[in-house]
Amino acid sequence: MKRTLIIALVAAALLGCNITKKTGSASKVDDTTTANSTAANTSASPAQAAADVEAQKILGSYVGAFGDNKITLLITKVVGNTVSGRSIVGGNDRPFDGTLSAENTEYTVVANEPGDHKDDGVFRFTVSSADPSQLKGTWKANDDKRPEKSYTLERRKFEYRPNVGEWPQASTRLLKTSDVENLDSEELSYMRNEIFARHGYCFSRKEMRQMFEMADWYVPNTVDIKGYLTDIEKKNIALIKRYEKYAEEYGDEYGR
Repeated sequence: MKRTLIIALVAAALLGCNITKKTGSASKVDDTTTANSTAANTSASPAQAAADVEAQKILGSYVGAFGDNKITLLITKVVGNTVSGRSIVGGNDRPFDGTLSAENTEYTVVANEPGDHKDDGVFRFTVSSADPSQLKGTWKANDDKRPEKSYTLERRKFEYRPNVGEWPQASTRLLKTSDVENLDSEELSYMRNEIFARHGYCFSRKEMRQMFEMADWYVPNTVDIKGYLTDIEKKNIALIKRYEKYAEEYGDEYGR
């Protein structure tokens, strides 16, 4: 009887320890979240809190000419007097971090790219929270021999639109042989790359990049679209590539 009682008491004690540990862990997570939220709320004055909310209005994507290329400048995070984002241009997708200063509703940003790429530099630009439709500034490469670039960018959000372009059918339906068999290699290449352009792919090849940058619908948004292509597009790309190879090998023979 005593032995049975001892076993029961030990089991109850062990069960109690496990419950305490689980409850303690959950409570710790909740306490940390609450503590951080409280600290964030109490550390900022009402004026600073209002300023932080106002600064969030400049978050977004800005697009426009950048020398011979088109650039997308994304402001992704503003916390106090710090700012973070990305620049997508010339086949490169680079992060930047910097400082934010405000005068009334106009914000001035000085942001540095990492510096481990030959095309990295420093962005300086202004944007107004009262009218965040436009961003103006300069960019200076870390290489002093390269000239400074000026830009005026319009606020514009990237959207995948399958119906734009010269050959939208390559993104909206499975292509037939008749859709591609009479096209030359250049036309086929354009049709295939237009699929990538609709997803905002920023081309590293200058001639291809500049070709699409003339299109109003094109917004460079990424340098990796592997996870975004639809099943229809993947099948159409494979078909187009087969005919590209055929056109390159036999085009002259058949007058194509």
